This record gives sequence, C-alpha cells and structure tokens, in this order.
Amino acid sequence: MQISAEPLIYGIVFIAVLLLVEGVYLTVFGKSISLNSRVNRRLSLMEKGAGREEVLEQLRKEMSQHMGARGIPLYSILAEKAQKANIAFTPRQLIMIMAAVSALAFVALTVGTSASTPVRALVAIVMGVGGVYVWVNNKAKKRLAMIEEQLPDAVELMVRSLRVGHPFSSAVNIVAKEVPDPLGSEFGMIADEAAYGRDITESLKALAERMDMQDLRFLAVAVTIQQTSGGNLAEILDGLAKVIRARFKLFRRVKAITAEAKWSGMFLSVFPFGALVMINIIQPNYYDDVKETSAFIPACLVVAAFLIINMIFMKIMVNIKV
Repeated sequence: MQISAEPLIYGIVFIAVLLLVEGVYLTVFGKSISLNSRVNRRLSLMEKGAGREEVLEQLRKEMSQHMGARGIPLYSILAEKAQKANIAFTPRQLIMIMAAVSALAFVALTVGTSASTPVRALVAIVMGVGGVYVWVNNKAKKRLAMIEEQLPDAVELMVRSLRVGHPFSSAVNIVAKEVPDPLGSEFGMIADEAAYGRDITESLKALAERMDMQDLRFLAVAVTIQQTSGGNLAEILDGLAKVIRARFKLFRRVKAITAEAKWSGMFLSVFPFGALVMINIIQPNYYDDVKETSAFIPACLVVAAFLIINMIFMKIMVNIKV
C-alpha cells in the first residue's frame, strides 16, 4: 500500500504559516501588545518615558491606520478585522508579511511536494494571504470577546467612582488606570482626548462604532442622554451594567446550549474533507478508474456545492443573536 504524505504537508505548511506570523508579531512588539498583561499598553508606553500626547498619537495612529488603507488591493478583505484587532503592524508591513510567508510556503511546498510550479505558486499565495487573514480574524475575535467581558466591570467601576463624587471624566480615567487591555487602553485614549478638548460622548460613540459593539453603543447613548437631559448618571450606569452583565450571561448560556450543535455541524462539514485526505494518503490511486470520465469533474463540483451549502446552513442554524 502506497501512502502519500502530500496532504499532510499542505496542512503542516499552513499551520507553520500561522505560527510564523504570530512569532514575528511577538518578536517585534513583545509584551506591549499582549492582552494578558495586567498593565495596559498605554500605561506601559508611558512608563517607558513617552509623553501623554505622544502615546495618544501612537495609539490613535494604530487604531485608524488599517481602515485608511482599504483601497489597497487584497488588503480590503482584512482591513476591518485588523482595525478591530488593533494590529500594531502597519498595512504595508502586513502586505510584506503576506508576501514573505507566501514565498516561504512556496519553498516548503517545492521541497515537500511534487505538484507543478503553477499549483505550488497558487497554493502558496492562498496560504500566505489566508494564513494572515485567519491570524488577524482570531486576534479580532479574542479582543472583542475580552472587551465584552471587561465592560460590565468597567461600568461598575465608573458607578462607584461617580457615587463618591468624582466627575465622569475622572471615572473614565480611573477605568483607564485600573482595567487591563484591551479596554484599559481604549478608555485611556478617551480620557486623553477629553483632556485635550474632545467631547467625551463623541469619543465613546467613535469607540462603539469602531468596535461595532451594541453594549458600547448603550453606554454612549446613556452618557449622551444624561449630559443633554440631566439625571443621576450613577444610577443610569448601574442599571446599564446589570443589563450588560445579564446579556453576557445569556450569551454564555446560549453558547453552552448550542455547543453540541456547533460541534456536530463542524464535524459534518469537515468530515468529507478529512475522508478525502485520508483516501489520498492511504490509497492515492483510488479514483484512477473514474477520474478520466466525463462525469467526474461535474460530480465533484456538485458535491463541493452541496458541502458549501451544508456549511452555510449549519452556521445559520446555530448562529443565535442575543
């Protein structure tokens, strides 16, 4: 029995691309971009001697650089994700990384596989661009999830600050000092912008739109209404914190209830591809008797279409909005 290792090599090369991009990112920026640090990045930069205005300018540049580069070919597919993930790489650096990992993937495929040069080049480009996109998408999901988890505690911290007599700007500044990344640096930029004259409600609205997060929109609307109509902001934010926490708990409950269905859908979607890979590994000549027939390519296209439809409907069935 002849066993082909090429399908495994493709998978190994793709995983190596993801690890390489993550390694380069951590090497260039180190712990300053880590979301697990207790001290947020804004405070870390200020502790290194950078001025408040300089740090604000750097963070705002990182915050907006990706959406400003949406006109670059191919980059538009990950500009929004890169903005939400707050990737410290510039758009040009990300494009250079795509090109570099594509070249390295081409070399690895040349050494490890016997595919033709056009096929290796196409697969290498897909791996380079797709690997960076998967990496950025995972960073964005992790960062948004952490912001959602941190927000109720941050609002409750502001409530306690308001109840002891601090103004709202001071409450935001306390959150910027006490809350770790990613929310700590975001509120730090809001505090710095307010110190330099920008209306704090505008900063909150901009943050909500940039993150595309409903809970942040609730916070921005609550603060705007209180500033225009008056009222007890501490009580308003206390009620908002309870609502946000309740939504978060409901989301976790829905996630737990639908976990089995999600894994079942994932298994049913991935199993045909896994079976195809195993067939090619164990018996590379399995399709030799039929692949030259006229119906082979149309049948493959029909099967691929059904698999794609299956994946779409599986995702729709378990995608419950809270």
